[in-house]
Amino acid sequence: MEVKVLNTAGTETGEVITLRDDIFGAEISEHAMYLDVKSILANRRQGTHKSKTRGEVSGGGKKPFRQKGTGNARQGSTRSPLHVGGGTIFGPVPHSYDQKVNKKVKLLARRSALSSKAQSGNIIIVEDFTFATIKTKPVADILKNLGLTQKKTLMLTSDHDIVITRSGRNIKVLNIMSAEKASTYDILHSHTVLVHKAALKKIEDTLG
Repeated sequence: MEVKVLNTAGTETGEVITLRDDIFGAEISEHAMYLDVKSILANRRQGTHKSKTRGEVSGGGKKPFRQKGTGNARQGSTRSPLHVGGGTIFGPVPHSYDQKVNKKVKLLARRSALSSKAQSGNIIIVEDFTFATIKTKPVADILKNLGLTQKKTLMLTSDHDIVITRSGRNIKVLNIMSAEKASTYDILHSHTVLVHKAALKKIEDTLG
């Protein structure tokens, strides 16, 4: 698949790059993407939910009324789950939601995600750029020139560039990260993938 390289002004540079078919033109596996995205979202859950059992709530040391002669069912504590303010029966307890996915499945999922974006024409290759100082306006201007101001965009850089990252962090539609760290969820959660030219090598080394 051939893609034209654009500059930050949004115009063609005249350079054409051939994307690898095994990464950007692979057969799309929706099931692999589903498994990977499900595991990513599950692993984000803290699992710290907790309710108190009858042994953990305060009070209830005294028997509420005598055993016999009242006509009521016998009760040993006001902290019983049957009473207001009592403990919870079978309530949630802290536990891990982590789900493991085979490494080959994760690679297949990321290739499938990139291939789906490439087939729909939502991958843009742009010349490498950086900034001398941290400013939001230059990044906003680039998105404007590329027609991405209203589209959720994932920008992939070859390395972690703290200047670019901080310059674009206040733009709601933009997510910036180094190419090798982009997950299946990050790719699918964006409308357009904006790739620095030098980042293609990182993607090929990671997924090739």
